[in-house]
Amino acid sequence: MPGSHGSLTKAGKVRNQTPKVESHSVQKKIPRVRNFKHYTQRVVLSNFAGQPESLGAIKAKRAAQPKFGES
Repeated sequence: MPGSHGSLTKAGKVRNQTPKVESHSVQKKIPRVRNFKHYTQRVVLSNFAGQPESLGAIKAKRAAQPKFGES
């Protein structure tokens, strides 16, 4: 193989030089509160997750509308 990008003796040099930074943990929401929020969004308000103008949301809106000629 003609040439290699840097010698293997220098592998991992930059990663070993960078200081270790501890990640701050993000607390998860309480499941009861999270489930209640999801319930209100999905069932009560009938909002679907994701982008409002996505193909799935448009299909769901059409399915929820009454068909032409039906009451």
